[in-house]
Amino acid sequence: MAVKPKVTNGSTTLGPAANEKDAEKLRFIEDMTMNTDAVQERVLAEILSRNAETEYLKRYKLDGATDRETFKAKLPVVTYEDLQPDIQRIANGDRSPILSSHPISEFLTSSGTSAGERKLMPTIREELDRRQLLYSLLTPVMNLYVPGLDKGKGLYFLFIKSESKTPSGLPARPVLTSYYKSEHFKSRPYDPFNVYTSPNEAILCTDSFQSMYAQMLCGLLQRLDVLRVGAVFASGLLRAIRFLQLNWEQLAADISSGTLTKQITDPAIREAVTQQLRPDPELARFITKECSKGDWACIITRIWPNTKYLDVIVTGAMAQYIPTLEYYSGGLPMACTMYASSECYFGLNLRPMCSPSEVSYTIMPMMGYFEFIPLDADGTMCNGAQTQLVDLAHVEVGKEYELVITTYSGLNRYRVGDILRVTGFHNCAPQFQFIRRKNVLLSIESDKTDEAELQKAVTNASELIKSYNATVVEYTSHASTKSIPGHYVIYWELLIKKDKTKNGKSGTIPTELLDECCLEMEESLNTVYRQSRVADCSIGPLEIRVVRPGTFEELMDYAISRGASINQYKVPRCVNFPPILELLDSRVVSTHFSPGLPKWTPTRSN
Repeated sequence: MAVKPKVTNGSTTLGPAANEKDAEKLRFIEDMTMNTDAVQERVLAEILSRNAETEYLKRYKLDGATDRETFKAKLPVVTYEDLQPDIQRIANGDRSPILSSHPISEFLTSSGTSAGERKLMPTIREELDRRQLLYSLLTPVMNLYVPGLDKGKGLYFLFIKSESKTPSGLPARPVLTSYYKSEHFKSRPYDPFNVYTSPNEAILCTDSFQSMYAQMLCGLLQRLDVLRVGAVFASGLLRAIRFLQLNWEQLAADISSGTLTKQITDPAIREAVTQQLRPDPELARFITKECSKGDWACIITRIWPNTKYLDVIVTGAMAQYIPTLEYYSGGLPMACTMYASSECYFGLNLRPMCSPSEVSYTIMPMMGYFEFIPLDADGTMCNGAQTQLVDLAHVEVGKEYELVITTYSGLNRYRVGDILRVTGFHNCAPQFQFIRRKNVLLSIESDKTDEAELQKAVTNASELIKSYNATVVEYTSHASTKSIPGHYVIYWELLIKKDKTKNGKSGTIPTELLDECCLEMEESLNTVYRQSRVADCSIGPLEIRVVRPGTFEELMDYAISRGASINQYKVPRCVNFPPILELLDSRVVSTHFSPGLPKWTPTRSN
C-alpha cells in the first residue's frame, strides 16, 4: 500500500514514489518548489530574451532587458481589452512578431467578453509540451494516495467542442479541444496508470449525443475495470448520470444483443465500439435492474463498484454540485488535481484527496512568470497595488490576490481575473485556494456571466412587456443546479399599471410573452452561454420567476435584520444563501421558461 505524503507546517513531503518513473517526477516537483524564486527569475529572462524583437516589447522600450526591475518599471499591467487590437491583427493574418517571436499556431478560446465574443488567446506550438509536462505530474502525485491505479481503468467523460477559424485560417478552439486533438493525446504512449475506457474516436466526435452514448456504453461494458470516474467539471459528470437515466434502456438493449443502435452513425465510433461489443444478456439484466428502480442514490458505486474516487473540479462555481455528486456516488472522495486556464496552465494539487473545501493548488514556477495584485479584505485592490505587484515567492499566507501572468506565448503582465487566497507553502512555492472569478455573477459550467451582462439581458427582455404598461422594478438571479443540466433562474418583481396602454392593451401580461422574455434574455447573453445551451446542452432553459410586489422590500428587511446598513444596502444581483432563496421562492406567483434555443453559430463574425 502506498504511503501518504507527510504534512509538516503546511508543506507536503512527497514520497515514497510508487515506481522509479514517479520518483523522477516527484523529484522534479521538489526541485521546482525548492527553488521557486530562482526558477521564476530564469523563466522571465527566457521569455523576455526570446521575445525581445517583438513589436509589443519594443513599444515599451524594453531594449532587450531581461531583469525584473526593468520589466516591472516599463511594462503595464493589462487586460484582454488592452491587447485585443494586437490579437485581432494576428487573427486577421498579420504574421509579423507582434506578441511572440514564435509563430502563433492557434487561438485558444476563453470565456466571453462583455461584448459577447469569446476571448482569443494566441498560443505557440511548444505550449503543448508545457501542458503535457504538467499533466505528467498528476499521476505520480495521485499514486501517493491511491494505490493500484495501474490495475484498472478510468471512466472519464471527455468531449471536444466546436471550433472555428479566424480570417487568417488559424483554428480558434477551447484549450481542451486543442489538447485532445493533438498528437500529445491521440498518440500518447501506453501508461498502465492512465488507461481510459473511452476510445479516442468517441472523445473526438463532435456530436455530443454520439460521443456521450459511446463513452457511457464502453464504461458499462468495462464496469468492473473502472477504478475512477471523472469529467473535467463536476457539471459534466452530472450530465453523464442524467444521460444514463434517460438512455439506460437503449444501452441495455445494445449490450444484450451485442449490436450498436442505429442512432450512432459516426463510422469511426461504430468501428471502435463494435470491437468491444459482444452479446451479454447478464450485464444487460444487471443494468436494467439497477436503473429501473427509480432510486439513483449511490448509482456510481452500484454500477462501477470498484470506483475509488471521482476526478472532477469542484472548486469555485463547481462547488454547488458537491451535494449531488455525494448523493450519486455514496460519498466517494472528489479529487481536484489541477489548476489551469486558456491563458496558461498553472499548477497542481499536492493533496488531491483532501476535502473539496480544503483544495489548494501549488503553482509550478516553470509554467510562466507569475505576479499578484494584493487585495483588501473586501476584495478590492489595495492602494497602489497595481504598481506594486508581488512576486510568486513573496505572497503572504492568508492574503488574497488577483493573478497576473507573463507567458512564453506573448502575454505580458496580463490580468487573468482569478482571485486566489494563499493557504500555505510547499517548500518555497505558495499554495493557493481558488476563491472566485473576478466580476463573475452566474456560472453553470464554462459560462461566465457578469453583472453588466445580466443587466443588459434584463433590460432587453423588459422591452417586450412595455406595451403592457409593465416594468421590471427589481431583479436578482441564481445558478440552479437542482436539475440536470443546471440553468439560470432570474427573479423578477414587476410593476404593472392598472390603466390601459396607448395600444389599448390591459395590464395583464400573457404567459407566452413572459416565456419569450426568457428567450430574449438568452439571446442577450454571451456566445459561451449560447454554445452551452445549443451545442453542448450543458445548460438548461433560462427560467424567470415572477415574485409578488413588495418581495424585494422584504429582502431588504431581512438583510437589515442580519446587520446590513440601510444606507448602504444594495439588492444583490445573485443570491445563493438558502434562507434568501426560500424567501424568494415563497413569493413566486408564476414561472416561465425559454420556449426555444437562442441563436448560436460556431462561425466567428470577425
